[in-house]
Amino acid sequence: MLNDPDPKETGQTSVAKSAEGPAGPAGSETESRKPLVWLLMGNRAGDNSQVLGLGEALGWPLVEKHFVHTPWEKLVNLPFGAHLLGVVRERSSRLEAPWPDLVISAGRKNEPIARYIRKKADRPVRLIHVGRPWARLETWDLVITTPQYRLPDEPNVLHNDTPLHRVTRERLDVAAEAWRERVAHLPRPLIAILAGGNSGPYPFDRASGERLAREADRLAEEFGGSILATTSARTLDETTDALFSGIRSPSILYRWKKDDPDNPFFAFLGLADRVIVTADSVSMMTEACATGRPVYLFDTGEGRTSMKDNPWLDGRSDVDRDSSDPLPSKHADSNRATGRSDARTTGPRGFNRWHLKAHIYRATMRLGPQRLTRDIRIVQKLLIDSKRAVWLGDGHPNEAPKPLEDMRRAVARVRQLFETDPVSDLGAAALPKDPDRQPASGGSGEVASGRE
Repeated sequence: MLNDPDPKETGQTSVAKSAEGPAGPAGSETESRKPLVWLLMGNRAGDNSQVLGLGEALGWPLVEKHFVHTPWEKLVNLPFGAHLLGVVRERSSRLEAPWPDLVISAGRKNEPIARYIRKKADRPVRLIHVGRPWARLETWDLVITTPQYRLPDEPNVLHNDTPLHRVTRERLDVAAEAWRERVAHLPRPLIAILAGGNSGPYPFDRASGERLAREADRLAEEFGGSILATTSARTLDETTDALFSGIRSPSILYRWKKDDPDNPFFAFLGLADRVIVTADSVSMMTEACATGRPVYLFDTGEGRTSMKDNPWLDGRSDVDRDSSDPLPSKHADSNRATGRSDARTTGPRGFNRWHLKAHIYRATMRLGPQRLTRDIRIVQKLLIDSKRAVWLGDGHPNEAPKPLEDMRRAVARVRQLFETDPVSDLGAAALPKDPDRQPASGGSGEVASGRE
């Protein structure tokens, strides 16, 4: 795979190895003319993981495209149009011939860029969007989505159970080997903690970090094991400090750093005998379950911020009017006994207990249109009901969970897009109707050079 960071690059590509093996016949695909794939990268790790994971699993030539967006991109990146008005072109990857056969994107910012590529290309270009697109569904050849977005059933929409990802046994084994000596002194089993951050109506604050440390310690003590904890780009410093200072078990603690080549995320997943993952991230829950290890979901909130049981979000009649203090008294007693503090047991009652954004998001989930929110509890329930995970503190999960099949299903659907017509003679009639599409301009068209 070619990362396209340099304006002087010529657009050479390399064939990426399939991450999960073949997902079925490639139809008219031939070794001499495999489809060229452009991966539109964004600023969210979860989105990029899905785009990269699908590209790698296809096993076709890949080129990454990176973009820097203008401060006013929200004003111009409407759910229609095919343009680069929201892109800082001199700092972004070039968009020029040789044009791709397939574009894979995720995230709102990349939608007009994908449409721009199809408009300018001198060949038919198929567009795939992963997640929830803001443009009309018929704009895309294929939308690969998951339950939290609650998209309708349409012929070009693939409803997967969980997000796509880059977790493969080969990748985990290689990463684990690099860290094996560094964890050799720790008693087994090794329990990985994957910590996320604030997400929609669910804040992951200092109190959450303290509680996660306590519950992880209990699990490690029960099995006589150790902890491998890693935070993420979204983890607040105060949450990380509370989590790391609260862990008493033998451990290795990693604080996330941007572009760190020694990031142990895959290594910890590969080494772990059990995995605790904060349930704010659908991608991290999926990556944890993809290991085939027992997985525990950690509820980052309580009361009105709870994921596991939140009658207020569901509009149920059993909501306690005086539920401003979500912390049961047994936790306050535990805190006094251990000498630990908890932000939820101190301070005035009322609105300031929750982050403003989380409060607004909760109100929108309950009262606003579904299109504006996502409900990650749907995926949490799916993982619990399928016995791939349990809530931390609710016993132990299945030791041999059923493997996830979403990547194989996605790869098969993408390959079907190229089975009707040979790649060298893709017919425009096979593409969905799009009012923004214009006749191909030929040559290189407009270009965006450089990268983020």
